[in-house]
Amino acid sequence: MLLLPLTHSLSQTQFNTTHHLLKSTSTRSTARFHHHVKRHRQHQLSLPLSPGSDYTLSFNLGSHSKQQQPITLYMDTGSDLVWFPCAPFKCILCEGKFNPSSSHSPTNTSQSDAVSCNSPACSAAHNSIPSSDLCAMAHCPLESIETSDCDSFSCPPFYYAYGDGSLIARLYRDTLSLSSLHLKNFTFGCAHTTLAEPTGVAGFGRGLLSLPAQLATLAPQLGNRFSYCLVSHSFLSERVRRPSPLILGRYEEQSIGDGEMAEFVYTPMLENPKHPYFYCVGLVGISVGKRTVPAPEMLRRVNHRGDGGVVVDSGTTFSMLPAGFYNSVVAEFDNRVGRVHQRASGIEEKTGLGPCYYLDDSAAGVPAVTLRFAGGNVSSVVLPRKNYFYEFLDGGDGLRRKRRVGCLMLMNGGDESEFSGGPGAILGNYQQQGFEVEYDLEKKRVGFARRQCASLWDRLNSDKN
Repeated sequence: MLLLPLTHSLSQTQFNTTHHLLKSTSTRSTARFHHHVKRHRQHQLSLPLSPGSDYTLSFNLGSHSKQQQPITLYMDTGSDLVWFPCAPFKCILCEGKFNPSSSHSPTNTSQSDAVSCNSPACSAAHNSIPSSDLCAMAHCPLESIETSDCDSFSCPPFYYAYGDGSLIARLYRDTLSLSSLHLKNFTFGCAHTTLAEPTGVAGFGRGLLSLPAQLATLAPQLGNRFSYCLVSHSFLSERVRRPSPLILGRYEEQSIGDGEMAEFVYTPMLENPKHPYFYCVGLVGISVGKRTVPAPEMLRRVNHRGDGGVVVDSGTTFSMLPAGFYNSVVAEFDNRVGRVHQRASGIEEKTGLGPCYYLDDSAAGVPAVTLRFAGGNVSSVVLPRKNYFYEFLDGGDGLRRKRRVGCLMLMNGGDESEFSGGPGAILGNYQQQGFEVEYDLEKKRVGFARRQCASLWDRLNSDKN
């Protein structure tokens, strides 16, 4: 087992008010989801789009014989490439964008080895273009292409476009150090120019170039299964600062205390022929209180075009549901909460969330919400209330008295008829708080288990030391 800290990138200085924070985060979640379902080219990767709601991972690049360079990247299960800014670096339209790695200079790759155009990694970065074509682009002579003798010719630069930015990068290899583990010949993308993307990404998706895939070649017991446990924060700075454990491999549960730990609830991964790097699962329905709202067929499976399923995503904040299903869930929720509490329509306009309610006395009447995933038997995950119902104070600005407000933290992903070649829904990281989420690549399943994530970090870290 290898234990690493994930750090929340929320910066309190970015947001003037709670309304501003929620509006920004909800807007970014929507943009990321719409990019997932309306991407135009298969080789485009998803990117953490919200500047205030993602988790970062830090490591060092370079062997002991060279000067190691610290690097901080977004950890993202929705993409399958590790890339970061390299010197000289130019970011277009990056003014005002939060950059968690701003304390580090762009990486110097003068001591790193360029990846050959003949390499399978080069083909993977170029969306499976044959090596012969890539070596021709790299100006390898025809006779050398015919004899597969183009090792000295570098992989051509590749272009990636995202929901709100893009980049051009080249592939290199060097030693990557994760805590006490040193990965030799690790392949990464080096970007000298980006558009609106000041920070790189550690892709944890299913793909040849992802961090787990490359780790599995060195240590299968570490790369074939990983999990994270996101500390519940509700956007409170004192909670945001706590590290969330990222666990590569598996720990022995009896080694971290005498208390009985909740067992994992597993659901099978679904194969997506168009976007094989996604962790897709099937959703049967969502229960509001004792009533289950059945999910549409598109959320239960992925078809041959790559449409459907639910992506378990560390890089999107709020969960996104197709409009018809979302409206049914909201109607059931409002039917229960609306009888007890006044609707706060003005708050909905300011935050982009809804429905919202004034909670003048208490949050009585807020029903339990349970996610029912597909499997041999339906796998039920009961969400803690703070994972789907956010409470905060509104007013107190001299014009209005302070009133307690609560908002449902699920979002409308749009009309199903507009979806093309992408997931039907996303399970965002806000709904994953307080769970250890396990990605078992050998058994092809995703598991959920309730945890006190801060305590899990303390116990695992103590055991490690």
